[in-house]
Parts: sequence; structure tokens; C-alpha cells
Amino acid sequence: MADKFMQTVLTPAVLEAEKHYYGRTYPSFADAPETDALRDQEIEFIETRDSFYMATITENDWPYIQHRGGPFGFVRVLGPQQIGFADYGGNRQMISVGSLSKQDRVALFMMDYPQRERVKILGHAKVFDAREHPELVEVVLPPGGHGAKVERVFIIDILSYDWNCPKFITPRFTAAEIEHASTPLRERIAELESKLKSLGYEP
Repeated sequence: MADKFMQTVLTPAVLEAEKHYYGRTYPSFADAPETDALRDQEIEFIETRDSFYMATITENDWPYIQHRGGPFGFVRVLGPQQIGFADYGGNRQMISVGSLSKQDRVALFMMDYPQRERVKILGHAKVFDAREHPELVEVVLPPGGHGAKVERVFIIDILSYDWNCPKFITPRFTAAEIEHASTPLRERIAELESKLKSLGYEP
């Protein structure tokens, strides 16, 4: 796992930085495969995300990061080395879409804050106009659909991926997760208040 990822990102400049700060470099990944296929572990992780961050490269060589979100499972695993998602109307700046028309490389950062896990993905992305490719819209629609109109479809061919360590990831929880976790507590409080009231005590 991650051999192709490490081969791709460990450039000579990176290796020099490793030597400077730590006096060593990572071992060679010369025998890395052409691509790293997703395993069940990665597929399950991807299909249970409700958001991620995507980096592209602008036409004038600046990195640009954008947040993408949706219902759980809105990122669809289309194969062992391909994912896709539906894109809807936003601020209409089209920075990611325009950048990808010139340079198709993307980096994705997928987070699981409660479990303190993250997966980094490198790939090549294509953007399809939903009006011209209705067949792709059907493929990437999230489970249960979505109320908004799909404007574009993103298809990403995965080069590789890597899991990060949990160090310094602060656990964060969605409103729905907090609601789910606190429901038994509220029910128990209501039960105890009812018992106190039956005994003549007002909570």
C-alpha cells in the first residue's frame, strides 16, 4: 500500500529535506506499481464520507483547495482505481473546473474527525457537463438522490493513496452525530425527572 504514492511525492528536493532535518531518507520505492488499487478498507472509508478537500493547480501554477460536501456516500467508488461525484451549483467561480481543463492532477484529503483518520488520494480528474452526459449523472448520484440539479460530473482516476497517522487530529462531530450520542442521555434524564415528579419533587 502507498508505494506509488511515496514514489510520486518523494522527489529529490523532499529527500534532501529529510536528510537535512532527520539525517535519513525513506527507502527507495523504485519497484512501485503503476497505480495503487483501492482495497475494501479504502472503499468503505471513501463511501462513508460526507465531505472532503480537493486541491487543483491553476493555469498560473498556484495550488487551489476547495471543499466538497454532500450526504454520506456522495463520493461513489466506480472501480478499484476510480471514484466519481456529482457537482452542483455553487459560487460559480469555476476555479477547479477551469484549472482541470488545463492540468488534470488532483489531490484529495478525506477526513474522519471522530475516528481521527485521514486518507490522501492522488489522481487525474475529468469534468463532464451533466447536460451532455446524463448517463454519468445516474452513475454518480448519491444513495437516496439529491434535491439539487447536477451541473457536472467529476470522474477521478486514482494514481495512489496513503493513510496518515492520527497525531494532532482534533476529534470533531457533526450535529447529527451529537444528536445521536446525546439522545439516550436526554431520554434517561426525562425518565428520572418523571420519577421525581411522581414522588412529589419538581425537577
